[in-house]
Amino acid sequence: MIRNQWYAVLDSKEVKKGRLLGVTRLSERMVFWRDQNNKIVCLADRCVHRGAAISAGCLKGEHAMCPFHGFEYDSTGRVKLIPANGRSTPVPENMHVHSFPTAERHGMIYIWWGDDCAELPPVPGFADIDEKFPYVTTVHHWPVHYSRAVENQLDLVHVPFVHADTIGRGFHTLVNGPLQRVSDDGHQIEFWVYNEVDKGQLPKKANQLPPPDSNIQHIHFVFPNIWQNWILPKFRVFVAFVPIDEENTRIYLRTLQRFVTVPILREVVDFANMKFGTKVLNQDRRVVLTQIPKKTALQMDEKLIAGDLPIVTYRRLRDEMQKASTDPI
Repeated sequence: MIRNQWYAVLDSKEVKKGRLLGVTRLSERMVFWRDQNNKIVCLADRCVHRGAAISAGCLKGEHAMCPFHGFEYDSTGRVKLIPANGRSTPVPENMHVHSFPTAERHGMIYIWWGDDCAELPPVPGFADIDEKFPYVTTVHHWPVHYSRAVENQLDLVHVPFVHADTIGRGFHTLVNGPLQRVSDDGHQIEFWVYNEVDKGQLPKKANQLPPPDSNIQHIHFVFPNIWQNWILPKFRVFVAFVPIDEENTRIYLRTLQRFVTVPILREVVDFANMKFGTKVLNQDRRVVLTQIPKKTALQMDEKLIAGDLPIVTYRRLRDEMQKASTDPI
């Protein structure tokens, strides 16, 4: 995983008012809840006293109470009460757990996973998906490192083979380009698909293809873990690849559409879109789970081809970010 990044980790609906939620994310146990202002709180889910899971306890007012000995934690991770010492006894300064900065954007909860900063960078997202863009969500578990799941959605070559009866109809096996664009800060990759039927012609080079155009269908990935298929101005597919640990990923798949607004008809269209999207994702899952190793790296025992350019770019940028996040400040 890449440190010093905002990671999408949960659907906003999963953290409910008045309840603690314990999950594993980025190989760490975390506990979430909402404060009185509905703001998300996230702490390391390990009581400083005896190591019990805070999430197994309950909310007591604005504090999370450990189920073992009643220690109460505020939203900053500080212990505010040790019942055995009495309410009048000051709590030692070293009684605290790590608190993760949090944010919500378009129905996803993000945490800052990294060093404490006086000013954090903006929360990643897609500028053209606003809070009013309706969506439906399904959640999926893949027993692979999240890098494998990400790379599958950057793969131009697999579509006619893995998805022959869905998005790969037509058997467009010849990969032109690929045509891609990387943002100036290296945190975003966009690419355009110009695959076609192989009739014996040579693939076109990127400079022989139309210039990048964000108003036509393309794939857009934003580090560290969100992706969208920009299909039409009013129709998208969004995915958050959420790292659980080194061998497991939780995938939040959303279809977004606003071309059908009549309530009952909209629900029918949303259901059909989600069923189709889930079928496509499960076709991917069947193959990705066979890949070895479960985690990818810049240098691997693979023989890549020209059509793998988006994957190579992703690995290179991820490697640069990983190295930068470990450099001394």
